[in-house]
Amino acid sequence: MKKKITLILSLVILTFAFLGCKKEEGEKLYVYNWGEYIDPEVLDLFEEETGIDVVYDEFEQNEEMYPKIKADAVQYDVVCPSDYMIQKMIGEGLLAEINFDNVPNIKYIAPEMMESSKTFDAENKYSVPYMWGTLGILYNKTMVDEPIDSWSALFDEKYEGNILMIDSVRDAFGIALEYLGYDLNSVNEAELDEAKALLQKQYPLVQAYVVDQVRDKMIGGEAALGVIYSGEAIYTKRENPDLEYVVPKEGSNQWIDSWVIPKNARNKENAEAFINFLCDPDIALMNFEYITYSTPNEAAREMIEDEDIKNSPVAFPDQTTLDRCTPYQYLGEEIESLYIEKWNDVKSNVE
Repeated sequence: MKKKITLILSLVILTFAFLGCKKEEGEKLYVYNWGEYIDPEVLDLFEEETGIDVVYDEFEQNEEMYPKIKADAVQYDVVCPSDYMIQKMIGEGLLAEINFDNVPNIKYIAPEMMESSKTFDAENKYSVPYMWGTLGILYNKTMVDEPIDSWSALFDEKYEGNILMIDSVRDAFGIALEYLGYDLNSVNEAELDEAKALLQKQYPLVQAYVVDQVRDKMIGGEAALGVIYSGEAIYTKRENPDLEYVVPKEGSNQWIDSWVIPKNARNKENAEAFINFLCDPDIALMNFEYITYSTPNEAAREMIEDEDIKNSPVAFPDQTTLDRCTPYQYLGEEIESLYIEKWNDVKSNVE
């Protein structure tokens, strides 16, 4: 859909004039976000309407982002981790409480998303939902024998060399644990060893361990199956109609990525202005249309013109699907280290 930039600019100008948020030239905002996870035009609009210069960096995994924030290596002002990582960062005192007087647009975030956020931010003090979705399998209908409905396909030898496995410790172990009938937040080492053994058995079947690259590879027909986040699935299905997305019957993960402000942020008010800007329905719609991940912004969803997308079971799954999905929890330093150690063994093909 053609973006209504003139309307958006007018609304944003009025919003910032009313809130008195126009900043002095030369002010900065240091943003750390997932790759390809915002419409670049949104950053331009924010800079134009606030006078704040955005310095923007990207990461590919929560585990890549966390040590930089922990070590204070770069003083980012606003970061977008996932649920379990936010829980960890809160517990370690790495995040600042958000002054919601500076984020009035939070009123547009769906109440059920704010409630879901309490699983990792108990009092909704530290985070504002940005995008959410599920984890599932994207498969090429011309390259599989029958419709896929189970994680078992990822461990089937007939798809050797045609499997794109996700390069993420919690997601990979979550898949294996769910397939084995265990909790994807398991802290039982015997269950983790069983999951590790399954992932090691899968290792020779895997074409590549990927995250962002799964999208282009599946669109190009380079593999039959790939583990993917639901938002990416929407885009890939548009580009290649032979692709289908499923949340496997054994269960999966429902995740929320949210904006947080590190405790050492140098420009906290600028960060709050940025979060408020992203919660504006017009801006949230721009981001949804650009990256196709599910928006928690109720007003933005109502503005989606494509009825197929607005009611898409991939973008906005029904309760039956969500009932078999579980959020990740932070499991503690010792268990987290155990997961990482076992995942490294899988990736290096060590027994």
